Amino acid sequence: MKFNGQQDDYERRLGTRVARAANRIFTRTYHHVDVFSPSVLPRTGPAILVCNHVSGLDPMLIQSACARMIVWMMAKEYYDLKSLTWFYEAIEAIPVARSGRDMPATRAALRALHNGRVVGIFPEGRIETERELLPFQTGMAMMAIKTGVSVYPAYVDGTQRGKEMVPAIASPNRVTLGFGKPLNFKGMGTGKDELEAATEKIRQAVLELRSRSGVDTILG
Repeated sequence: MKFNGQQDDYERRLGTRVARAANRIFTRTYHHVDVFSPSVLPRTGPAILVCNHVSGLDPMLIQSACARMIVWMMAKEYYDLKSLTWFYEAIEAIPVARSGRDMPATRAALRALHNGRVVGIFPEGRIETERELLPFQTGMAMMAIKTGVSVYPAYVDGTQRGKEMVPAIASPNRVTLGFGKPLNFKGMGTGKDELEAATEKIRQAVLELRSRSGVDTILG
């Protein structure tokens, strides 16, 4: 996918660098984060980062382990919190309605990829309270097939599981986090069978990271 070169301006902004540094200091000092497999996101250019979703703290934890700034697709009800909207606007997060297909959000994500950004997606669509992954929605596979952008799987778990944003941030947590190799779906079509096959391949990549995480031993 060709992009228009705006990425460097975004990632080099003072506000972006300060936000990323502050987040890393907070998550790595207040929380215990064990990264069992480091991020392999490209240094430049677009990427789609896909992760399971266990708490409102997940975006901060994942960002702390990535050198690139991530543009998160996030639930609109969180984005609309008046006390935090300014922050979400600063990091260019994309609000997504849970009610169904949100075409404005999809177009915003495609623009971010065109601009060379990393777009972060939680394809389960909601926080999972158990350790079994929920079914993945096919939207991220559709995006990857249409743009040719690679998908980078990630897995997160820990004592923050099931907590809403404020409780997860406010209490210290022990976290395990890992990243997998990129998946590419160039040449695939967007018919139902191909979309479901691509979606399942991504889900299996996240499940493989779970098996490597040792989370059951860590959380004991």
